[in-house]
Amino acid sequence: MGMREEFQTELAEAFDDPDGLADAVRPVAGSRTVKGGYDPAIGGTVPATTIHYSGRGVFGSYLAKEVDGSRIQTEDVKLLLLQNELFEEQGGQVSEIPAAPKIGDQVSGYRALNVSEDPAQATWTIQLRK
Repeated sequence: MGMREEFQTELAEAFDDPDGLADAVRPVAGSRTVKGGYDPAIGGTVPATTIHYSGRGVFGSYLAKEVDGSRIQTEDVKLLLLQNELFEEQGGQVSEIPAAPKIGDQVSGYRALNVSEDPAQATWTIQLRK
């Protein structure tokens, strides 16, 4: 088992552990609208589509020393998501396609301002703002 898989397994166990993070873990739903454009193959425009994804994560806040009043504001929310549990939804069913959040996505009632991943590519950290 590689470092990424081991890290994801340990975090998933912490997310499930009643003595760990289980009481802080929340379902997460995100969406992104992808603009349509001209498709020469069909000789016309393709309509905009909306990509939905879901998973689970821990919502938190930023430390006082991280808040600068500009890039990070007091009301901003920090979200930690497990990458191996974030999947696209198609037709009301969760697919096997892994999802990658992007800046501008709508995530659980917030707008994503910044998206980063840890060096092991096991988690996403998203800065959210109302």
